[in-house]
Amino acid sequence: MAWEFELVAGPFKGPAGGLAWDGEAMLFSLISAGRILRYDPGSHSHTEVRKWTHRTNGIAFSPKGYLYGAQAGARRIVRFNDDGSAAPMEHRVGGRVHNHPNDLVFDRKGRIWFTDPHSSIPTLGPQLDPPLEHASVLCLDLEKSVDHISRMTFDTRAPLGLALSTDEKTLYVSESSEEPDGRRELRAYPIGANGALGSCSVLATFGGDHRGPHRGVEGMCLDAEGNILACAGWARSGPGPLVYVFTPSGRVLESHPVPAGNPMKCAFGDAGLGTLYVTTGEGIEDGEGRLYRVRNTGRKGLPLSPTRG
Repeated sequence: MAWEFELVAGPFKGPAGGLAWDGEAMLFSLISAGRILRYDPGSHSHTEVRKWTHRTNGIAFSPKGYLYGAQAGARRIVRFNDDGSAAPMEHRVGGRVHNHPNDLVFDRKGRIWFTDPHSSIPTLGPQLDPPLEHASVLCLDLEKSVDHISRMTFDTRAPLGLALSTDEKTLYVSESSEEPDGRRELRAYPIGANGALGSCSVLATFGGDHRGPHRGVEGMCLDAEGNILACAGWARSGPGPLVYVFTPSGRVLESHPVPAGNPMKCAFGDAGLGTLYVTTGEGIEDGEGRLYRVRNTGRKGLPLSPTRG
């Protein structure tokens, strides 16, 4: 069954990125514009809820219901408070400032897993802290007496998207280099009883053709059955911009063409979490960001029940 992509917001200048369903509406980030907007499916309108977000890309609600963002422009994870302020989290790993966080996900213990790639776009102000020699998945533990960041992967070079399996025993990570000889893989890392990651299994690879390297996975989410919905591809090479549906073992169940730009992130929303929302970024055809929704996927998202506490 072909998916029907409905444009619900945009076009905007620059890419649209992270998504987070708040129970009634879908929040989405405008990365280079430094804004977070809220699309209300009831009124079919969007409003601004945050500005000056310093290139925040991935966003997510904590188990307690607070909104957090991966603030690439300031090289930190932040909590967006109800009074309009933003509280920065610990931003040093091994005593050094980490890179430019891209995507994040919470586990049930309240820990933040996030990807920390390098970026060619510098932070604002003086460049006092050089980038790390590695680009890794990091884990921020907010439950310790002092917030602590641990390095979790030692084999990544360009990690972007990530997702946790429903039983939180597997971490899915996209290794998405744009270099011709770089790796573009969807990986599955087992999470041990001690919280450390084991050796990954490669679920899918994205190669290249005569036009150049294919674009790997940018963002992903899970459906209620544990399948992985992944945004990948572009018009420059390969099969074009797509949303893939992978089983946990890496079998491709479906792939669906996205009508504009580079697909960035995806998340379920609306009543019963039965609608898939997809953001797009800058593509060679339009150079703009958009928010789409697909109401005929035949899939549902994982139930969410954030509560303040």
